[in-house]
Amino acid sequence: METSLKHKRVLTGNEAIARGFYEAGGTIAASYPGSPTVEVLEKLKEYKELYAEFSTNEKVALEVAIGGSFYGARSMAIMKHVGVNIALDPLMTFTQTPTNGGFLLVTGDDPGLASSQNEQDNRLLGKFANMGILDVADSQEAKDFTKKALEISEAFSAPMMLRITSRVCHSRSTVTVEERQEVKAKGINYDKEKFCMIPPGSIKAQIFMRERLNKLEEYAYTTDLNRLELKEDTDTLIITSGLVYYNLKELDPNASIWKLGLIYPISEKKAKEITSKFKKVIVIEEMMPFIENELKLMGIHCEGKKHFSFTGELDIQNIAEGLYEAGILPEKKVYAKRFVETVPRAPLFCTGCPHRPTFDLLKKSKAKVVIGDIGCYSLAMLFPFEQSNIIISMGASIGITKGLRKAMSKDDQDEPLVAVIGDGTFFHSGLSTFVNMLHRKEDKENITLIVLDNRTTAMTGGQPNASSGLYNERDDMKVGIKTLLESLGFDRVKEINQYDYKAAEKIFKEEIAYEGLSIIVANGPCALKYNMEKPHFYVDPNICISCRACIRTNCPPLRMIKYEGIEKLKSSIDKDMCVGCSVCAQVCPVNAIKSSKNIGREDEKVDN
Repeated sequence: METSLKHKRVLTGNEAIARGFYEAGGTIAASYPGSPTVEVLEKLKEYKELYAEFSTNEKVALEVAIGGSFYGARSMAIMKHVGVNIALDPLMTFTQTPTNGGFLLVTGDDPGLASSQNEQDNRLLGKFANMGILDVADSQEAKDFTKKALEISEAFSAPMMLRITSRVCHSRSTVTVEERQEVKAKGINYDKEKFCMIPPGSIKAQIFMRERLNKLEEYAYTTDLNRLELKEDTDTLIITSGLVYYNLKELDPNASIWKLGLIYPISEKKAKEITSKFKKVIVIEEMMPFIENELKLMGIHCEGKKHFSFTGELDIQNIAEGLYEAGILPEKKVYAKRFVETVPRAPLFCTGCPHRPTFDLLKKSKAKVVIGDIGCYSLAMLFPFEQSNIIISMGASIGITKGLRKAMSKDDQDEPLVAVIGDGTFFHSGLSTFVNMLHRKEDKENITLIVLDNRTTAMTGGQPNASSGLYNERDDMKVGIKTLLESLGFDRVKEINQYDYKAAEKIFKEEIAYEGLSIIVANGPCALKYNMEKPHFYVDPNICISCRACIRTNCPPLRMIKYEGIEKLKSSIDKDMCVGCSVCAQVCPVNAIKSSKNIGREDEKVDN
C-alpha cells in the first residue's frame, strides 16, 4: 500500500518515468523493448492499478496507447529512438487529432550510440509530428515532467513527447515520490470529424495543429519548466537542456543560464526578451543543433555547434573545451586521461547460447554472403565468426536478401544467399517481409532463410515474444514459427535443434545447396533467460590432440592451458562457467570432451 506522506527514493530515470505515470493516474502503457528505455515498462508492470504490455513492435505499442487515449484514459507509449521510426505512420496522423485522454510518447535517445545502430535526434521527429517536447535532465525531472506532460496534453488537446537520453535513463538520483492520483477516463469522443482522418476532416486538422502549437508557445512564455539563472556582471547567456545542464553547472562559467525543460515550442517572445540583454548567446546541446536552429529561425544570433560536437555525449571536458574555444572560459582546463588501458575483451555470445553452433556451421559452410539483422546474433559479424555482411535495421535482412538475389540473378550470379533473423525480430517486422518472399519467387534462386528461435527477446533482457509460451507457462502467446510459415504458403521449412550439432550440420549443407527458397527454423532456448544448467563438461588432456576445434566455437568457458606433465597446450573447460550445452563435445574429433554426469569426483580433478 502507498503511504500518504511524501518520501524520497533513489531511482533511475526509467524508474522515475514509470513512477510519474503511476502517480499521474496513468491507465494504459505499451512499449517494445529497446535500450535505453526497457526498464520503464518493466517497472510499470509492478503497478496493478494500470495496464502495461510489451507489444509486438513499436507501431503496435503506439496504437495500443492511442486506443487508451481515445477512450479518455491517460496513456503512454515508450520506445527507443529508432523505435519511433517504426511507429511514425500512425503517429503522424494521430497528432492531427485532439487528445481525449492525456497522451505521452517517451523516446530514449542514444547520444554516443551506446546500444544503437544510429544516433538520430528525435527532437526533430517531435517537431515534425507537431508535438510539444520536454527534455529530461535527471530522475526528479523524469518523474515531474511525465506528470506535467500528461497535464499539458489534456489542457491543450496535444500529444506530448518526453525525450530522455541513455545516461539519464540509467543513472540514479533522489526523487520525491507521492501518492497516485486517480484520473477517471472520459469515455469515447464520438465526434467523427475530429478522429476519422480522411479528407475533409484531416484538412481541418492541419489548421487545428497550427493553432494548438500557437497556444503551446503562449504557454511556454510563462511556464516554470524553463528557468533563467542570472549571474551578475556577465554579458554571456548559455542556453541548454537535459543532462548537459548539470555538466555545465559543474564548470560554473561566468555566464547566465537559460535552462529549457519545454524545448518545443520555444516562446519567441520570451527568447527575444531574454537574449536581447546579452552580447553573446551560446547554445549547448547534444547531437543536432535543434535549439540553436529554432533560435536562428527567430532571427536570434547565437552560436552552438561551431564549438561543440554534433555527435556523442557532451561531458564536462567536452563542454569546457567548447567554452574555452568560444571565449567563455579564460583558460583551457587540463583533465586527466579519460581512458585507462585495460585488457581488451571482445563481445561474445553467452555461455551455452544456441546461436553459437549455428554461426559456427555457417562459417564452415559455402555461404559467402550472410545478411544479418538486429538482435544478439548481430555479434556474429565480429571475430571469430564474421558471418554477417550487412546489418541495417530490425527485420531488414529478409527484404535486403530478396533485392540482392534479384540483382544477382540479373547478373547471372547464382551463389547461395543466407539471411538470419531472430524470433523477436521475426514477429516485430519480419512477417511482412517473409510474405513478400512469395511474390515472384523463382525455383532456381538459391536463398536460405534462418529463423533463430530462442523464444525470448534476449538482447534487451529476456522479454517475452509471440513464441515464448511454447517454452514456459507464464507467457500466454504460443505461436509456432514453422506452422505459421507453412500456413503462409512456404513448402520447404525445416526445423532443427541448434544444440544437435551433427543433425544441424546436415540440414545446413542440404538447404544451402538447395536451388530454391528454403527456411530453417533453428530452435534452442536462450541459455540466460531459461537458466540452462546441465552437468558441466570437462577435457581429458590425455586424449585431446590440441586441434582447437572446440576453441573455435568461441564458448567463454573454453581455453588452452598447460597441464602438469604435458608439454603441449591442451583445451580446458571452466566448470563454473559451463552450462552443459554439449556443443564442444560434439565438435571434438577424438571424443576428448566428456560430461561430468558420467564420472566420479576424482575424475573431475583432471581438468582443474
